[in-house]
Amino acid sequence: MSNVSLASLPVVVLLGRPNVGKSTLFNRLTRSRDALVADFPGLTRDRQYGYGRIGPVPYLAVDTGGLSGDTEGLDALSALQAHQALDEADAILFLVDARDGLSAQDEILAQRVRRAGKPVFLVANKSEGLSEGNVDADFASLGLGSVHAVSAAHGQGVATLMETVATVLPSAVAPERKSSDTAIRVAVVGRPNVGKSTLINRVLGENRLVASEIPGTTRDAIAVPFTRADQDYVLVDTAGVRRRARVDQPIEKFSIVKTLQAIDAADVVLFLFDGREGVTEQDASLLGLVIERGRAVVLAVNKWDGLSPGARERIREELLRRLPFADFAQTHFISALRGSGIGGIFTSIKAAHAAGSADLSTPQLTRLLQEATTVHQPPLVRGRRIKLRYAHQGGRQPPVIVVHGNQTENIPDAYRRFLVNFFRKSLQLAGTPMRIEFKSGENPYEGVRNQLSVRQINKRRRMIKHYKKLG
Repeated sequence: MSNVSLASLPVVVLLGRPNVGKSTLFNRLTRSRDALVADFPGLTRDRQYGYGRIGPVPYLAVDTGGLSGDTEGLDALSALQAHQALDEADAILFLVDARDGLSAQDEILAQRVRRAGKPVFLVANKSEGLSEGNVDADFASLGLGSVHAVSAAHGQGVATLMETVATVLPSAVAPERKSSDTAIRVAVVGRPNVGKSTLINRVLGENRLVASEIPGTTRDAIAVPFTRADQDYVLVDTAGVRRRARVDQPIEKFSIVKTLQAIDAADVVLFLFDGREGVTEQDASLLGLVIERGRAVVLAVNKWDGLSPGARERIREELLRRLPFADFAQTHFISALRGSGIGGIFTSIKAAHAAGSADLSTPQLTRLLQEATTVHQPPLVRGRRIKLRYAHQGGRQPPVIVVHGNQTENIPDAYRRFLVNFFRKSLQLAGTPMRIEFKSGENPYEGVRNQLSVRQINKRRRMIKHYKKLG
């Protein structure tokens, strides 16, 4: 399905009240763990998109937040997201709980689904072990046609359901432009309430994600594909990560896991700071984790427009003082709310991705290694000079350079850092961390002394044997 663009796929939307198993079914359809799943009502708030992998035709599955009927707060924002998903849908899977039976919320939501004018499939989840006749009788009054009894957790009836859904889906259209495999996956990461969702909404030009002043609004890692200047991107909005001591709710612990998974899956991490709070210890810790995972990085200080000249100068100093390990990353000063400074971010993202994926030739790396050792020779170890002979590329994202020589296990960290900085500057690899690995060649004379002693012993044995024969 990789040769079909996201925009060309028919859309299947999962809808229903909280805790009926929408996210479980989404994970089953996409054969992934992209949606958070827990026995906790109201877990999903934003729309979550994924490739459908069960069924005879390709499609895009959309998980939505549970509709509780509340008209205020985050539940109302989640409802708005679900209603927007209805507008995109080519087919709707209306989920109900077979074990709980029909509820008043189901009846209210069924009316809303019928008004959408889209093909609707009534899906009774958690139906394992239940009589099909009883399930049909419970939900017949909804007037949504026959009931499809499934168990999303166990996979029962899901394939049959999607075969039926496929009969009403329009055909996917092959893309005219390049494959979505070339999309740059960008994880937007930072502490809670730094403006991650606001930034993505500004880039997209629509209220695609729930954005609120309440910290922790985003719980899941939400992937949003889009195109800018002929380049495909997938923006991943992640949950804000706080200090571990402040993480007390199980759902927030789930969210942190999803954020870390999003970092590992990203080509580039766009790391956001809150300009009003400056660079905190938690910022430095989280950014250090991103770099440790080898991700290319672009830094952005948000809420820049409301700061005084003195506050701006203080933050610039903090970036230099507290983040020396990220000096390779490009920094932008932006306002996600007003859109200022955002355009340059994508230039840096493309450059960081290109640097992380660079193809480096062995002759070029060996020549630069020789130049580096001329500028700054390796140190002496027990009176012997460490010799570095040649280098080649050992990996990408991040770039890994393997240096061969002798006594390389004794190279100090300071010289390793010198080589990293020399290679990065010479190769102009801005925006990505770089790793140096050292390998020592085998000593051709190792073990010769033992071999000589064995030969001497064998020679002596032959001589003794010879003299015994002579009498």
